[in-house]
Amino acid sequence: MIIAIDGPAGSGKSSVARAVALRMGFHYLDTGAMYRAVAVAAMRRGIDLNDGVTLREFSKTRKISFAYEEGEVLPSRVYFGDEEMTDYIRSPEVDRAVSPVASCPELRGDMLAKQRMLGSKGNYVVEGRDIGSVVFPNAALKIFLTACVEERARRRSLQNETRGLPSDFDKILRGLKDRDEKDFNREIAPLTIADDAIEIDTTNMSEEEVVQAIVDVATKVRDKVCGPDGGANDDNCRGLPEIGDEYA
Repeated sequence: MIIAIDGPAGSGKSSVARAVALRMGFHYLDTGAMYRAVAVAAMRRGIDLNDGVTLREFSKTRKISFAYEEGEVLPSRVYFGDEEMTDYIRSPEVDRAVSPVASCPELRGDMLAKQRMLGSKGNYVVEGRDIGSVVFPNAALKIFLTACVEERARRRSLQNETRGLPSDFDKILRGLKDRDEKDFNREIAPLTIADDAIEIDTTNMSEEEVVQAIVDVATKVRDKVCGPDGGANDDNCRGLPEIGDEYA
């Protein structure tokens, strides 16, 4: 069973998805971390982040993987090939770099294949910007999280402060507005709300309230659609269309 959680930058997708995975006993797949890992590796090698052909050829030769501690549902480490990226992918520099990387259609085709491979079997909470609309359109449950941009900037500023990173609110606000413009209007797989997604505006909600709302719905869907085993033996990619020419 797949629980797909989409939404704009700063809407709380990552923290909510992790919490939902813990409550449901599902694995957590962070597709954003995958793009960020490519961005870090490409920057280290001086690869043009707007060169989709080179990025795809670079990425195709390397496996993206997540390491889990025994018995844990949340990944503790992220690897691109044999390079560990865990401590680098959330830096402000990568925040700025990841949008052009994620917008490269050639790279997105390779990443889409990688994401479907990782989530093809078992129970996963998957978060990103096109999970319910493109990556797993057959997901049993689709959630779209949103919040006003000012609230998202406030959250990102507090998050940066906690991590000891620059937290200029006005700069973060401008960055989020620019990111929204790019994500909603990019040609390939723009940020959009899937027709069958449940939209949740988290502006005036605590994280606990958001998590509980999703868990309540997910529990009902799991019991109705997947039965007692929660769909653990289902193939989440069965019947999906082939990756289209737009990603070639």
